[in-house]
Amino acid sequence: MRRPLLGFMLAGIWLSQSACQTGDRSSPAHGWTAGAAPLLASAKGKTPSPAAHPGVRFHSKPKPLPSGAVTHDWTSFLGPTHNGVSTETRLLKDWAGGGPPLVWELAKGTGYTSPAIHNARLVYFYRQGQEEIVDCLHPETGQSYWTFRYPTRYSDRYGYNNGPRCSPVIDGNRVYTYGAEGQLHCLDLKSGAVQWKRHLSREFRVPQDFFGVAATPLVEGNRLIVNVGAPGGPSVIALDKQTGKLVWETGDQWGPSYASPVPATVGGKRRILVFAGGESRPPTGGLLSIDPANGKIDFRFPWRSRSYESVNASNPVVIGNQVLISASYKTGAALLDLLPDGTHRLAWTAPHFGLHWNTAIHRDGYLYGFDGRNEPDAALVCIDLKTGKEMWRAVPEWEETVEFGGRRMTRSFTTYRGSLLWADGHFLCLGELGHLLWLDLSPRGYRILSRAWLFAARESWSPPVLSRGLLYVSQNRRDFVRGGSPRLLCYDLRAPDSSTP
Repeated sequence: MRRPLLGFMLAGIWLSQSACQTGDRSSPAHGWTAGAAPLLASAKGKTPSPAAHPGVRFHSKPKPLPSGAVTHDWTSFLGPTHNGVSTETRLLKDWAGGGPPLVWELAKGTGYTSPAIHNARLVYFYRQGQEEIVDCLHPETGQSYWTFRYPTRYSDRYGYNNGPRCSPVIDGNRVYTYGAEGQLHCLDLKSGAVQWKRHLSREFRVPQDFFGVAATPLVEGNRLIVNVGAPGGPSVIALDKQTGKLVWETGDQWGPSYASPVPATVGGKRRILVFAGGESRPPTGGLLSIDPANGKIDFRFPWRSRSYESVNASNPVVIGNQVLISASYKTGAALLDLLPDGTHRLAWTAPHFGLHWNTAIHRDGYLYGFDGRNEPDAALVCIDLKTGKEMWRAVPEWEETVEFGGRRMTRSFTTYRGSLLWADGHFLCLGELGHLLWLDLSPRGYRILSRAWLFAARESWSPPVLSRGLLYVSQNRRDFVRGGSPRLLCYDLRAPDSSTP
């Protein structure tokens, strides 16, 4: 295998339009050990006051929110709409001073997660030494409410870092974390006290996948949906989010992917879309449409690489009664029409729109994303949603002057395999080497509005998070120019308030 700069996600090509509905188990009566009660339940602890965190360095107080700004929480992977689209407004777009102001930073250890935010609490999940750590911080100051930690022995088979891959999920007064070796915890958001926990990989006898567990769970109603991917099934389970007890299990063909389940409403009916498929011989996987009430599978749409060392990693994108799936490794994208009777119809395929781990963003009838398996292959692409036609393909480039070994030199850079977030009328882009850009994207092409180099570090694969005008970015490797260690960084993206005299 040619080693890509990826570590927690791979993807590829296997197209078939068959739908199969056999082998589903929609009740916990199958006899799995996971049908028993959760491993632990405890009472709520005391609510602590915020205090200094030893790993946090505070830089500057953020500006007040500008008048009329629309803001939101960011409680799950890819935000409140599960697709990287934000409703926030009045954001700072002029970075003439060298980039948005840095508010605070947390020395974080290893991992590929993004934070989750609810009101005055930010939850971040990472690893230090032989422990996976959950930190609850104040989003504006970085002060600590509580820290929860537990031992882990996960080791990456391909030499990437050994931290968690799944981002935290906040639901009301609960927060859920799913570690790299399959330890699932439900914690009280205010105190950090354990409400219940399960070791799903051990309970369902799931062997370690290529890069460990990486599909962030989804809260849907009273259930927590997990793509557990047990050999021979179940592929997906639903747990009672309050107690951790198994509600249903379904699917017996496809293993755990590196994409997260997403919700959809099709013909007035609620559905969960799971892009499944991890390590297996032969490699199998694809899209599952599941009724969250009982686990019944409406249809399966196989879509997976023929290459053994590949997984499905890019999240499904729901657009009305359609869903886009995409994978790298010579796979490309497929758009499906989701029909009211629970079936599906293939609308089109786009072989050259293969997203590795980034998720496509839909705006005004067009799709935008980074096609490419490796750094040199990557390009920013625009696709017509109606036809699947490629409108344009570009590699944004610019020059940076850097200093190595006391020598200043100028080098060309690009976004490589970046991540996109749509907010306030434009696209925020986090490049693979730590560049942050405001982009104007349309079917006519792209334009760079602002650009800053936040840090010079590889593996910037964690999507940025935007909440209440503050931007949170994960630096996952050491800065190869300035020498800074991995961090979570908070930037002030609030525009100046023009109404203030």
